[in-house]
Amino acid sequence: MSKEIASSVEAIESEAERILEEARVRANEILLEAKEETRRILSAKLPVDEVKTERDKIVRKARIESDEKIKASEGKTSEVSANAAKKAEGIVDRIVSIVTGAKLT
Repeated sequence: MSKEIASSVEAIESEAERILEEARVRANEILLEAKEETRRILSAKLPVDEVKTERDKIVRKARIESDEKIKASEGKTSEVSANAAKKAEGIVDRIVSIVTGAKLT
């Protein structure tokens, strides 16, 4: 039974890590897209001030979006961890009731 608990907790932690890694990958993709867009703008024959303004706007937008994705993933990770603790507590209660012969309500 304790192996099942450990396995469940490990699976939940693994899922949380996967979600966070996906958010990081997406944030990096967004930043890469912003850099590519900046290069495209810079290669165009536009006034330098407009290009810098546009670049800064794109980078700022990409950072905001990536920060939001990371925060959402961290929240999901916390939620998954909290659920793991609740599940583990429930399993421990069941084990105790089985060992002691008590009935849980």
